[in-house]
Amino acid sequence: MQIEVWSDFVCPFCYIGKRRLENALSSFPHRDQVEVIFRSFELDPNAKEADGESMAELLSAKYNVSLEQAKGMCENMRQQAAGEDLTYDFDKMIPTNSFDAHRLVHYATENEKMNEMSERLFYAFFTESKNIGDHETLASLGEELGFDGEDIKRMLSTEEYTKEVRNDESMGSQLGIQGVPFFVFDGKYAVSGAQPSEMFEQALVKAWGDGQTLEVVGEDTNSCTTDSCDM
Repeated sequence: MQIEVWSDFVCPFCYIGKRRLENALSSFPHRDQVEVIFRSFELDPNAKEADGESMAELLSAKYNVSLEQAKGMCENMRQQAAGEDLTYDFDKMIPTNSFDAHRLVHYATENEKMNEMSERLFYAFFTESKNIGDHETLASLGEELGFDGEDIKRMLSTEEYTKEVRNDESMGSQLGIQGVPFFVFDGKYAVSGAQPSEMFEQALVKAWGDGQTLEVVGEDTNSCTTDSCDM
């Protein structure tokens, strides 16, 4: 079975959804026959590189709410993440453009370290407050997984893996994906949003069967779109 996951490394629900899928897979009897593929999705392709703006300030401006309301949104999301044993540090988080992080994952994919690189990027952004739009930072993260940091910086200075990112985004658009995380199980069954692990367990069982058409559940809940994030 193949599970395709459209997500963005700056999407708070995406890390939670990743962990909930992993929890469901841990008890799935056919887990050794499941391949998880991460697909690129940019919530804001025009996002600025880090400029010192805090996450609360960004949310306040984006959703036209007070700074205190934005901080409340962050606290709500922090608590949801804590429920999955994830630590989100919104006070120190560095909002930035995620395009190069997606290119780095495609680079890692050629060396069979897609999942490891994806996990490292999520952790770096949400827990360690690293700037995942910075080439030096991305090279350092790659080095932790055994890659050549100088080769990563060389790659990021070119257009390499741009086509791969755009292809993922095009595939997502063709499927009508407007929010992430979005999980497609063998092209038969889809889960939209960071749904409870039980829903992922059901999706695994259904997709393992003989379903033929793509059925979507959980649409528009626990996910981020290009216009909003239900925090």
